Amino acid sequence: MTESATVQDDDVRIIRALQIAPRASFASIAAALGLTESAVNRRYRRLRADGIIRVVGVANPGALGQSRWIVRLRCRPGSVAAIADALAKRDDVIWVALVAAGSEVTCAVRSWTNEQRDDLLGRKLPRTAAVLDINASAMLRQFVGGRGHYWAALQGTLTPHQEAALGAEGHPFTEGPVVSREPLELTLTDEKLLDALARDGRASLVDLAAAADLTPGRVSRRLQTLVGQGLLHIDVEIAAAALGYRARANLWLRVHPSAVKDVGRTLAREPEIGFATAVSGPWNLHAVAHCRDFDELFEFTTDRVGSLAGLQSMEISPLHQQIKQAGTLVSGDRLVS
Repeated sequence: MTESATVQDDDVRIIRALQIAPRASFASIAAALGLTESAVNRRYRRLRADGIIRVVGVANPGALGQSRWIVRLRCRPGSVAAIADALAKRDDVIWVALVAAGSEVTCAVRSWTNEQRDDLLGRKLPRTAAVLDINASAMLRQFVGGRGHYWAALQGTLTPHQEAALGAEGHPFTEGPVVSREPLELTLTDEKLLDALARDGRASLVDLAAAADLTPGRVSRRLQTLVGQGLLHIDVEIAAAALGYRARANLWLRVHPSAVKDVGRTLAREPEIGFATAVSGPWNLHAVAHCRDFDELFEFTTDRVGSLAGLQSMEISPLHQQIKQAGTLVSGDRLVS
């Protein structure tokens, strides 16, 4: 990683440490990185205040038996921004971007109930006059994206010894089903805990206990259970553009069915890929690439993605503007909430 105007080498090391152990104490991070606790505390708070990172608890409706969808909307000229802003205000829409020079909206829908999903995809969007075309693809298998699925661009920032000190696992990611075969149920206490973590994924056990009406010990045990069940992960949202990755694009790949898993797993290991999933529809793999400029995007997609065995065709759709990512609103190149 190279320095930008606001992000220094130690900042990037702290971001990587948080990827590995998002709720680790500042003292633990400082010990692993060879910094002082006050320096880690100060740098983290500045990174958060500047909108470069945000640590949040992200709930997974798939663990409750609900599917997730990637939606592409082709809209009338002049209407795209309003539709994107309206979608970004919805709690069940966690990712919104303007693409294709602002003529298309791409969003990720993660509804908690079938009724909520059907209301958006089956009624509200199709009836919106400004929407010319809608294409909704169900996520079938997620290869990278989220806690335990590290954005590979930051790998190598820390030494293996430093990562081990923070509790890094031997494998950077483990793919799994998008929708659980044995759905779980949330209690009212779980919902309170998830709401508190959605506001601050590093909230103390004391604060979480107060929010969920539990003792700190019971909160700690319940938190471990929710993470272990796959219902919750603690995510480190990163403003990639603030780190110098200003050329971002949706990649839509048509891959031979027998090669989907291999291609998805290969993409997950690429430093440029922040998200990759198998989806339904004519394009059976979707990925989001982060590059420093369009020349790097061109080299990456032609040399490395284009040469993958089983790839039949690919559409590259540059992101014109990010509106929301993982539930966090984005303004310019910074996270704002």
